[in-house]
Amino acid sequence: MRLEGKVAIVTGGAKGIGKAIVQAYVAEGAQVLVVDVDDAAGKELQAELGDVAHFLSADLSVEENAAVIVAAAVERFGRLDVLVNNAHASRQAPFVETTMEMFDLSFGTGFWPVFWLMREAHPHLAASRGSVINFASGAGLNGNVTQAAYAAAKEAVRGISRVAAREWATDGINVNLISPLARTEGVDAFIKAHPEQEKALSSGNPMKRLGDPREDIAPVAVFLASADAQYMTGQTLMADGGGIMLR
Repeated sequence: MRLEGKVAIVTGGAKGIGKAIVQAYVAEGAQVLVVDVDDAAGKELQAELGDVAHFLSADLSVEENAAVIVAAAVERFGRLDVLVNNAHASRQAPFVETTMEMFDLSFGTGFWPVFWLMREAHPHLAASRGSVINFASGAGLNGNVTQAAYAAAKEAVRGISRVAAREWATDGINVNLISPLARTEGVDAFIKAHPEQEKALSSGNPMKRLGDPREDIAPVAVFLASADAQYMTGQTLMADGGGIMLR
């Protein structure tokens, strides 16, 4: 198994892409701290996976909780090898209708927690020569309509990920990003609000479909957490059917 003996934290791990990553990590031999605010979904996933997964309900927008989360993983499983910053909440609006509250929500759940958790996890990841996996988005890379706050936060995550990749390489830590296009609750909500965009989302890539979290995104997260990716850092991997081809 590719992740045998590794311990991971996955935020937003009770549903969607996060849940798929948790399930894939466990299948590959890892132990996982699942962090989410959805208590019912988190407890259900813990019951499904057993002792190799532990659910922690924590509000990521509270800075002090970053230390609580990292400590919980180390106390429960004895070490930390992988940090997956998947959680992010946002609201969409046309550019001129975007409010400070929308920016606060997006940065408060999807940028600052990434920074805080990376900072807290650093000594443990240095000890294990571990990995950080953050999430980018085509919303930031392409500048998707109505997503100013979300796009800004995602591009900010890319920025600090590249800085950390350079600074932490000497510690043996690699820092990479996944930019996914998959059928999730968030994507479904976007399609519901903007039904005209559904065809564009699926037809905008050569594969002509939206990805599946378990089949198409989670394997990329397994790869980045494994020894197979040990010579990669600072990279944004596009798991989007070829919709965006970075150069």
